[in-house]
Amino acid sequence: MAHSHDAHAHDADALCDVAHGEAAAGAEGRTLVAVFASPVADYLLRYGADLGFRGILFEPDPGRAAAPKGFEVVTTPPADLDGTADIVLTDHHRPELAAVLHELLAHKCRWIGVMGSPRHPAPYLQALAELGSREEDIARVHRPIGLNIGSRTPPEIAVATLAGLLADRNGRPGGFAF
Repeated sequence: MAHSHDAHAHDADALCDVAHGEAAAGAEGRTLVAVFASPVADYLLRYGADLGFRGILFEPDPGRAAAPKGFEVVTTPPADLDGTADIVLTDHHRPELAAVLHELLAHKCRWIGVMGSPRHPAPYLQALAELGSREEDIARVHRPIGLNIGSRTPPEIAVATLAGLLADRNGRPGGFAF
């Protein structure tokens, strides 16, 4: 008869195998949609792919719609957005931000966030209300995004954002608390 300690040891061994690249991490069902072509979006897609995310760039302006090689680029929200999708709006200065966010809130994505400093008001909040977004949908929008690691550069912002998404997916607070 196996003891619970043996089961725990087996789970730990399986996690070690994943950490050492000897077993798959089981990340299927993860979609990352980076909204708006930007340096941060490029890093999110590239680093996200290494973490097992299916990466998509959603850029509503066809003239700007370019992503790193190998990633899907769409100019309208992907039709298959569901509870596996994490959405990150990577440019809080775009004039179409509220309209795009309003459209995305109609989907049942797992998580949605907008880059932006917590020191500045979120300019899209009033616009979302004016567009008819429901309060409970507006409350789904995370801002700021990512772990508070003092990130400044596009790669640092992408790392902080992806770490925050992983912590959220795994039901963890992030940081160094275990």
